[in-house]
Amino acid sequence: MELKGKRITFLGDSITEGWGTSDARFRYDNVLAEKAQLGSIFTDGIGGTRIAYQRRASDDPRRDLYFCGRAAALDLSGDVIVVFGGTNDYGHGDAPFGTAEDKTPDTFCGAVGWLMRFLRGRYPASKVVFMTPMRRQGGGVPSPVTGKTLAEYADAIVKAGERYGVEVLDLYNTLGVDPDNEDDRARYTIDGLHPNDAGHELIAEALYRRLISL
Repeated sequence: MELKGKRITFLGDSITEGWGTSDARFRYDNVLAEKAQLGSIFTDGIGGTRIAYQRRASDDPRRDLYFCGRAAALDLSGDVIVVFGGTNDYGHGDAPFGTAEDKTPDTFCGAVGWLMRFLRGRYPASKVVFMTPMRRQGGGVPSPVTGKTLAEYADAIVKAGERYGVEVLDLYNTLGVDPDNEDDRARYTIDGLHPNDAGHELIAEALYRRLISL
């Protein structure tokens, strides 16, 4: 895919919002925009948000703006739509994990599938790309809600992409950053979860390589 002049929209959580960067220009979407000479970007990143619908309201209503609901309310039209989430579903979500057969946003698997189908249906001319969560410190510990590890959340996104014909960039297995390793944690993150400027550079580069290969 030729990226120069293209419009890309981004839907995500705190990483897409830029937590961990020293300045917004070092956020992965802006790094990609400069590198690829994009025409424009639209970014909707909200810290703490999850892909699936949550059963209990949080103290901050903004954190309850789950991806499926936001996608239905926003104009995400663009040459490419990038969705980057799932780490908060694992980290503090209360939705059941679910199965591939689920069709509603009430479970994580159901929400991922629903969102893929929705975006492909509403924006048939756009290329839809999901990015799995990158690794985080402690991600091998099963969620107390679902009993699933972060790797299993990432794998559910990969398998949904295969099922619905959506491109998936598997950052969990290919980014090469493991915050359980002290050196990686210090070099690429601010806290073992949120990537710093160097971590965002890696994400931007991985996304760039994937997009130009499409």
